[in-house]
Amino acid sequence: MDKYEIVKRPIVSEKSTKLAEKRKYTFEVDRRANKIQIKDAIEAIFKVKVEKVNVINMKPKPKRVGQYSGFKAAVTKAVVTLEPGHKIDIYTA
Repeated sequence: MDKYEIVKRPIVSEKSTKLAEKRKYTFEVDRRANKIQIKDAIEAIFKVKVEKVNVINMKPKPKRVGQYSGFKAAVTKAVVTLEPGHKIDIYTA
């Protein structure tokens, strides 16, 4: 897999913004990627050193619009902790 296929997009929310102050950044990643591939992709794309990667598998949630029901897509999130002295500017990335 290509590094840009592994890391899909950064997740910007109130919780992820607070985590960014502690050198932890949240990304939506490919469901087939493992921690080593995620670490290598983040280091190559953003030119930083990754200390740790935590992966969260989100289950599909049921959603309903009027009479139609379905499911929201299942996603995988990665919370990446950077080594001291490194940071990522999410808003320009």
